[in-house]
Amino acid sequence: MQTQKVIDHIVQWLKDYAEKSGVKGYVLGVSGGVDSGVVSTLAAMTGLKTLLIEMPIRQKEDQVNRAWEHMNDLKSKFPNVEAMSVNLTPAFEELYKTFDVHDDEFPNEKLAFANTRSRLRMLTLYYYGQINGLLVCGTGNKVEDFGIGFYTKYGDGGVDVSPIADLYKTEVYALAKALNLVKNIQEAIPTDGLWDAERTDEMQIGATYPELEKIQKEWGTKTEADYNGRDLEVFKIFSRMNKAAQHKINPIPVCDIPEEWRVD
Repeated sequence: MQTQKVIDHIVQWLKDYAEKSGVKGYVLGVSGGVDSGVVSTLAAMTGLKTLLIEMPIRQKEDQVNRAWEHMNDLKSKFPNVEAMSVNLTPAFEELYKTFDVHDDEFPNEKLAFANTRSRLRMLTLYYYGQINGLLVCGTGNKVEDFGIGFYTKYGDGGVDVSPIADLYKTEVYALAKALNLVKNIQEAIPTDGLWDAERTDEMQIGATYPELEKIQKEWGTKTEADYNGRDLEVFKIFSRMNKAAQHKINPIPVCDIPEEWRVD
């Protein structure tokens, strides 16, 4: 990949979109992962106001430390960057007490609470975006957004722009290297940070991003019969998750009303 051309293109795209929208810049959440690390750097490179927010919810200390190491690095390089922390743990605990049900009756409760964390962060970004005249910048990559739907609908999927959604995860890592992000960000193991116990993306999905990318690049041109061994296992994972995520990947369906019914 021609990383510098991709970097310049995304930076100019972000700058043009903000200027056409009449806003001051972008706000985004920084998790300590490579996706938010790359996007926040690209946003900073526009020269427009870039507000970075770290939003801990029962967060692991290493994730918080990585996020702040990256944000402090960007602040030292770009005068247009501001960084802050909004502790969402107290708000989440109140929601937890309000929503809590019996796990044996509702086995999806833990997943629902994981998604609630993501949606609480989305709400926070839009609040600070609105009071500062900023657009919410998404950090999802191509596999997550259009392959397996590995994101929360109206959570981290609730954004105004999505600058790296046409890049595979391995390409995002290539940009991180080209942008010379802090080493801890470049080497961070992908995780959504939505669970009390450590659950990496690979643990949740059952496959690595390079394995998933191989299947996604061949999606629609090959069938299950074309695979065997580990590739077959990953194909089945990708196929199952892609099918389940169609309500995320496709636009919200609208019930069309026949025009002749509008006339009595």
